[in-house]
Amino acid sequence: MKRRILITGGFGYLGGRVAQHLQHAGHQTVLGSREAKNLPDWLPQAEVAKIDWQDERVLEQICAGIDVVIHAAGLNAQDCESEPVAALEFNGLATARLVASASHAGVKRFIYLSTAHVYASPLIGTITEETCPRNLHSYATSHLAGENTVLFARQRGEIEGIVLRLSNAFGAPAHKDVNTWMLLVNDLCRQAVQTRKLVLRSSGLQQRNFLTLADAGRAIEHLLALSKSDCGNGLFNLGENKALSVWDMVQKISHRCQLTLGYQPAIERPAPRPDELVNSLNYCSEKLQKTGFCLLGNLDDEIDRTLLVCAQIWKHNEA
Repeated sequence: MKRRILITGGFGYLGGRVAQHLQHAGHQTVLGSREAKNLPDWLPQAEVAKIDWQDERVLEQICAGIDVVIHAAGLNAQDCESEPVAALEFNGLATARLVASASHAGVKRFIYLSTAHVYASPLIGTITEETCPRNLHSYATSHLAGENTVLFARQRGEIEGIVLRLSNAFGAPAHKDVNTWMLLVNDLCRQAVQTRKLVLRSSGLQQRNFLTLADAGRAIEHLLALSKSDCGNGLFNLGENKALSVWDMVQKISHRCQLTLGYQPAIERPAPRPDELVNSLNYCSEKLQKTGFCLLGNLDDEIDRTLLVCAQIWKHNEA
């Protein structure tokens, strides 16, 4: 069934890739942005809407005729740390305004893209939806505030609210103007192209759950069609089936660079300390998978695509 979908942060990193995926799946996407934007050449079939986050009347007008809202806009971790009040105002209060406006406009479903980092920092051990969120960083607490507004509206029967807690998503951005190169895997791909080196600041023994943006888009598409009863309480984790160490990911990127771009970047890292502990991570997405969703987990394809985008942006010189 074709749906008309508003994606806030639609010109951003996650929102842009989600919009591309859903548009190609046959849906009509509306890219929401706080700034006035022209139709993008990377998704010319989409519509564009300017969002005034302080004006509930404007928010309700934008939501008119929308079947599903996917809320991907939000302050990143660095901005949340430097401006904790602004983090709560946007990730929390602005989300609450949008949920209320969407409900008043008759939107059926609201999907909030949150973060696994509400649980803890760093993420260690086994983490399920039953794990208590304990991270006090303003990035985590402001996202948790946004989650609560969505789930409370669901509880009251105002809208079909869903919260998706994504692990460490990575991959090529939809367009070159997205600043996404502070993310670990994306930064390493940038390094491979710009410097032909992969430099780590740590030994890389720590484990992380790396989620491809391709799987993120597929999961959101799955949630569009999931029945209300199968959504349960509306809370889902999303991560790949197996965590990798940062060191394993670095070696994988080096190998994929050899296959994709024709050279293998050198790797530099501090040696592991003799007393360095390695904590395991099991970020569980079984709850979502039990509804019929299947992870592809194709890290190689996502790395290759990111390397090629980096090569296009920085025009690397062949040796």
